[in-house]
Amino acid sequence: MLDHARLLSRFKVWQRMIPELAVSKSNLIKLMVLLAISVFLISCETIGYYGQATRGQLAILFGREDIQHLLSDTETSEKLRGKFIEVLQIREFAANDLDLPVANNYSTYVDVNREHVVWNVFAAPEFSTDPVNWCYPIAGCVAYRGYFNEAGALHYAAQLEDEGFDVYTGGVDAYSTLGWFDDSLLSTVMSRANYQLAGLIIHELAHQIAYLPGNTTFNESFATAVEREGLRRWLQATNRANTIAIAERDRSRQQKFIDLVMEFRDQFTELYELELSEARKREEKTGLQNRLREEYENLKASWDGYGGYDSWFSRSLNNAQLSTVGSYNDYVPFFNNLLEQVDGVMPDFYAEVQRIVALSEEERNFLLENY
Repeated sequence: MLDHARLLSRFKVWQRMIPELAVSKSNLIKLMVLLAISVFLISCETIGYYGQATRGQLAILFGREDIQHLLSDTETSEKLRGKFIEVLQIREFAANDLDLPVANNYSTYVDVNREHVVWNVFAAPEFSTDPVNWCYPIAGCVAYRGYFNEAGALHYAAQLEDEGFDVYTGGVDAYSTLGWFDDSLLSTVMSRANYQLAGLIIHELAHQIAYLPGNTTFNESFATAVEREGLRRWLQATNRANTIAIAERDRSRQQKFIDLVMEFRDQFTELYELELSEARKREEKTGLQNRLREEYENLKASWDGYGGYDSWFSRSLNNAQLSTVGSYNDYVPFFNNLLEQVDGVMPDFYAEVQRIVALSEEERNFLLENY
């Protein structure tokens, strides 16, 4: 295990390398916490995983460039310049009209030089749609394990497959540090349409308002509700009527995709509960996967051939993959109803959500299921 002197020595080196980080005591303290966690875990046989996580986050922090500086740089492309201007406007709207904790979030840009910033590994038993959970010091228990490099994710996925699990690996383009650091705009999201970028920023900022450790469904449903309402207000405020229609169309397609997958996920669950041999269950499982693909083709035909979900359906459609769908939406109706109860006043809405987070699990679940 590294001693404190060596740890401090490493920090002094990083301070010389990154002057803009050196002036922030809060960032240094937070980096120290990250390093302390990773160093402590060396003796817990998880050095590889936590080491890559710490290195990945440090690389993001050290790679930050101020957006205002990039706007004044003549070498910044016009395409990037346009995105940066849009992001600054979204930040202002999020702070002033949505009362989100913008602070210095999304005031910096990082080119990560890869397709995704993180790759998440999901796993589930061969005959169950209930995902495997992993628990972390800050985020609590979640149904995925994230890697800052694809090779590490695929290696771990292969280990899980060897143990008999259904496994799914998917790329992630953005994430929230839950207020531990000022989140940056990443190169992995710059190809998105401006309204999608606005929705993403609003969604990630919402995680800093309320976060319930170990409850992905609650957290993502809340952030999705804020995202949808915030995006609607943003598009109205910027007089983008055509974009509102496009966003509504995309959301409708997404909901139909979710409904289809959840319908079949229930069928898979019913199959696994039957008293059949494993061989027969595998046969029936394959049949359900084929029918799910067929139903998707029917759905796609109603979208005039729109193939935005083709890549997802080209994968195995195993239990791990099915488990990734639904978490972002299950409690959205509850939060929409709560927002209506406070007449759309965002600070009042946030206060109510924070009150619910503070309830006991039994009280909170009662509200969520009986609103």
